[in-house]
Amino acid sequence: MFKSIIKRVVNYVLNGLLIAVPVAVTVFVVYKIFIYLDNLLENIIPEKYKFPGAGIASLVICLFLLGFLGSKLINEPLKRRFDKFLDRIPLIKTVYKSMTDVLGAFVGSKKRFDQPVLVRLSKTSDPEVIGFVTDKDLHELGEGAIGKIAVYIPMSFSISGHLIVVPKENVSPIDRNAVDVMKYVISGGVVEIDKDDEKV
Repeated sequence: MFKSIIKRVVNYVLNGLLIAVPVAVTVFVVYKIFIYLDNLLENIIPEKYKFPGAGIASLVICLFLLGFLGSKLINEPLKRRFDKFLDRIPLIKTVYKSMTDVLGAFVGSKKRFDQPVLVRLSKTSDPEVIGFVTDKDLHELGEGAIGKIAVYIPMSFSISGHLIVVPKENVSPIDRNAVDVMKYVISGGVVEIDKDDEKV
């Protein structure tokens, strides 16, 4: 009886931690960003225009204007010229290209993590992993990659992951919203996938 009560208390405490810690960390990070941006703009914004949250508001406005002007004024020829300029600076080019490719994989019109799949790592292996198809044509890797595809395997509780190459027959599509599947993997299977969400 006593052990049962202790066990319930411990379970409730652990459940409380699972709820409180993510909320506390999120609030702390948002608060720090809030204070940092306000302090950053303290000497830029006139005193009469200052208000709590002015830093975040200014950041949102700047990002909006940058996105708006970029979509309206920066055309493909200009972008190609900029890319050619970066081609002459190897290190800068590598960083810029990597960042644009990674961000483009999550947002924009060329999202890459939009095909969730179950992957069997070998024909004799029963366990499967959840991944996202990123490339269906691997001809650039040579004859050894014919009939294979590239799959990105995200890691739980991390922003990192692994890129693996497997035969097409080792992959089974997951008919669920890609964003929900990604959240499910990152959370270690804690976050539930809404069955009513449309696949994207």
